[in-house]
Parts: sequence; structure tokens; C-alpha cells
Amino acid sequence: QVQLVESGGGLVQPGGSLSLSCAASGSIFTIYGYTMGWYRQAPGKQRELVAVISSGGSTNYADPVKGRFTISRDNAKKTAYLQMNSLKPEDTAVYYCNAAYQYTTYWGQGIQVTVSS
Repeated sequence: QVQLVESGGGLVQPGGSLSLSCAASGSIFTIYGYTMGWYRQAPGKQRELVAVISSGGSTNYADPVKGRFTISRDNAKKTAYLQMNSLKPEDTAVYYCNAAYQYTTYWGQGIQVTVSS
């Protein structure tokens, strides 16, 4: 069974940084061909795309996070990352990891990120 497990969330002051990790488990599962993504959902709002990285390493970011967030992946470690800098209160949300390949998609359980003074 495939699981995606997020880690690295928490409370940070505005202007601070956090680094999220998404580790995929499953003995025969590999993320090599998967597009890995980070999404977030704030209270009362719909889940939205934050950033994605293709199997070839191409990246795409939502406008609100461009220039502040960086997505990366390590296929050998079956892990995707989201480096978040210059955090703002409006970045507060539950962040979800996603792995997608053709008609197959997996989601992590989500991790809370709170930006507050």
C-alpha cells in the first residue's frame, strides 16, 4: 500500500521559513514517473495548488508563492520537498502532498502550517 507522509510543518513568525517533506512508502512504489505536487487548504477555502514538479524536473508555482517557495524532489529517497521562505499569515493552511501519474493519484494526510506572530 502506498502512503505519502508529510513532515516539517508547524508555527513560524511572518518572514520566517519552513521546509516540508513528503516521503513515499511502499516497498515497490517509486516516484520516478510521478508528478509531485503540494497543495494547501485554508479554513473555509477550497484546496489549491501551491507547486508541482514533473518527473523531468520542470516546476510550476501558484502566483502567490512565486519567488518565495521552491519545490524539489529526490527520486532515490522517494521524497518531495517544499522550501517556504518569507512566509506570510495568508500562507497559513493545511499542506497536502500529492503524487500523480496518468489516472493514479495519491494524497498525504496533510500537515498544518501556521504563520503568526
